[in-house]
Amino acid sequence: MNRIDRRSALRRLAAGAGAALGSAAFPGLAQAAASTASRAASGGPKRIIFFLQNQGFDPATCIPAGMKNSGSLAGAKLPEPIEALEPYKERLHIINGLHGLHTSPSHSAFFGALGGYRGGDGVPPAGATIDYELSKVLPETLLPHLCIGMDSMENMTAKPTVANLSASGAGQPIFMHSNPNHLYQMLYGGIAEGEIRRQHEARSGLFDRMEALAAAKGASLPAADSQRYGRYVAGFHDINGLRERLAGVSDHLRNFAPAVDSRYTAPEFETDWHDALLDLGISALKSGITSVLTIGSGRGEIFGAWKGLGVQEQGHNLGHMPQPDNPIWIKIRQYNSRMLVKLMEELESVPEGSGTMMDHTLIVYTSNNADQQHTSGATWPVMLLGNCGGVFKTGRFTQLDGKRPINALYATLLQSAGVPVERYNMTEKLAAKFDAGKGPLREILA
Repeated sequence: MNRIDRRSALRRLAAGAGAALGSAAFPGLAQAAASTASRAASGGPKRIIFFLQNQGFDPATCIPAGMKNSGSLAGAKLPEPIEALEPYKERLHIINGLHGLHTSPSHSAFFGALGGYRGGDGVPPAGATIDYELSKVLPETLLPHLCIGMDSMENMTAKPTVANLSASGAGQPIFMHSNPNHLYQMLYGGIAEGEIRRQHEARSGLFDRMEALAAAKGASLPAADSQRYGRYVAGFHDINGLRERLAGVSDHLRNFAPAVDSRYTAPEFETDWHDALLDLGISALKSGITSVLTIGSGRGEIFGAWKGLGVQEQGHNLGHMPQPDNPIWIKIRQYNSRMLVKLMEELESVPEGSGTMMDHTLIVYTSNNADQQHTSGATWPVMLLGNCGGVFKTGRFTQLDGKRPINALYATLLQSAGVPVERYNMTEKLAAKFDAGKGPLREILA
């Protein structure tokens, strides 16, 4: 994360939210807002949301009955698991026929799901994932990339951060936030009051001391250890830098901080925390704190629980249940769909340029495990929501021939953001075996 001064932070924050808020909110930042509006008018995403549900995404739970070939969704009825999206069909594009054979997903592809490379349990990332790569080229924000992970209450409490899905490079995982209290402190602790403010100040002071101590102690280590130790120093430096940058725009953030209620401090079910995490992710997008949000339901693993939906089964066993016509999976997928609707409606409520934030946002919904828990990755369904100023086709179902990998989709996303690439994280040697084409997926571009 680049170190930027307060003035630069304000300017870049305005580029992410100035068009929606108007120059009155940030006197003297009209030029940045105009730049944002110009980019929005030219098409392409200004922000992207990745939503990955674990245990697989069976195509039968999203493809309308009877649709075998590509075509319009206008006259089709969406399946029960995603019926909440029925009023938004004109913004939806269902894609079937991509593959991830080369990721060896098994129980999960882990980092490989968004990286398009071989992944595995305990295997470090082989390279940067697409969400991080996009965060580098979309309009710069205070926190370019935010990851949140939803799991059982036990797992989220015991491991409030975990890294399974996103990475900034080879061997450089990005942690997901799973405790909404901690994430709230990180984003809004500087403007909070009472206990949240006290905890924020205590944690901030601790991080300051740890950065200074780590820097001092690391200087006396051998070269190899010193380099490894330096990563920890950089981590604390990034945390402290983010805290300072957020403090510099505290007045602006007050307009977006969610209200802290009993879901945070006394959740009845894990879904209370899921909902609170979603609210925090939405607030980070609307405020301009971030331009890329990654949501891992199940946190890229085979775990996860939804007792708040009346689902008593959890974890690994859920993956051994067929998803089509299964009342348990219908409840989970419907819950996901309601979250997608909330994301769209919240972004639709904020003006941006000549439209709304949703007009310049793309939501990518899929699984970190292709179509099912025990899978070869031969079929990897994806749903897109949003057209980003007319860049993507919507209101359609596209059936591909199974010869192009998920990497081709990621190359398409990069191209839509202004970065033309023929391949993403795939060598020509690997492509000769796993990719029958080159460049973006023309079938999904307008």
